[in-house]
Amino acid sequence: MAEEHHDDHGNTVAGWFLTISWIVVWTAAAVAIIAGLDLFVWTAIGLGASVVCAIVAGVMKKAGMGRKAPRPYPMTREEYEAKLAEAAQQKTVESGETAGV
Repeated sequence: MAEEHHDDHGNTVAGWFLTISWIVVWTAAAVAIIAGLDLFVWTAIGLGASVVCAIVAGVMKKAGMGRKAPRPYPMTREEYEAKLAEAAQQKTVESGETAGV
């Protein structure tokens, strides 16, 4: 389930919103902690803000700002070898046709 959820974001408006908002949230929390404010309070604020940003990104995805096509997956070794064999066979057929002409 988590893998499918992350596949839906990708290089989209919702995905970039989530990435940038989390960077901002956790940078602000880190600065506050380094400045000497309470560690537990700012960690809780960071976590809470992260959850809110994730919910907003999910709503953006549902509104059509997420991935619209399935994520492309690389070919397996078997698929790649079959494609190579097909290309080699096609090249042999083409060279045979042109040799006869």
